[in-house]
Amino acid sequence: MTSPAGYTFKESRFSSHSALLARLPEPGQGKRVLDLGCAGGYLSRILAARGYQVTAVERAGGAGHDFPPSVHLIEADLDHGLPPLNGLFDWVLCADILEHLRHPESLLSQIRGVLAPGGHILASLPNSGNLYFRLVVLSGRFPQHDKGLFDRTHLRFYTWDGWHDLFCGTGFLIESAEPTGIPVGLAFPGREQRLDVRAAERLCYELARIWKRMFAYQFVLQAKPK
Repeated sequence: MTSPAGYTFKESRFSSHSALLARLPEPGQGKRVLDLGCAGGYLSRILAARGYQVTAVERAGGAGHDFPPSVHLIEADLDHGLPPLNGLFDWVLCADILEHLRHPESLLSQIRGVLAPGGHILASLPNSGNLYFRLVVLSGRFPQHDKGLFDRTHLRFYTWDGWHDLFCGTGFLIESAEPTGIPVGLAFPGREQRLDVRAAERLCYELARIWKRMFAYQFVLQAKPK
């Protein structure tokens, strides 16, 4: 599944999408999820099928024409804050969105106000301390890619300490932080299931578990209001 902006659902068991979905298992039992920056709705679609009540927010025109009808879509620019919402949410999902915002601290502060008692925020966050990122910058280059760690639309280039301080500084308590490995399969379309590609992804994931600051490609973070 690919969003209109070119973002692709990452099917690997070691991907951020798999880690996020693992924290929202079925049955959803009608629990409310707010999916911020949902793109084409590939995560929202899965969560709605699992029995969650999903509201998704995406910029005007960003969701495409085949957005899942089972998801309530609100078009809004998150750089201007949360749009008007109906009720509180058990989970707020920020998958690959905070790094694109001019003021992510403002949005996080607003998210605290829409979480139901006992609610949590889930976020996937790029690691600008990743070894690949460091080596590219050390070589004197700062490329502008369509996605990934050097996505041309990223405005925030945080390492783990930066993300930690951002969440703690906006009133959240981090409950867990899981690293993900470099998504090697995305570099080899159509060959994701080859043994060597799968082995490379597993190696990247294990390295990230050993030394997340250096080898994590992304952090999948779960937090709650203090």
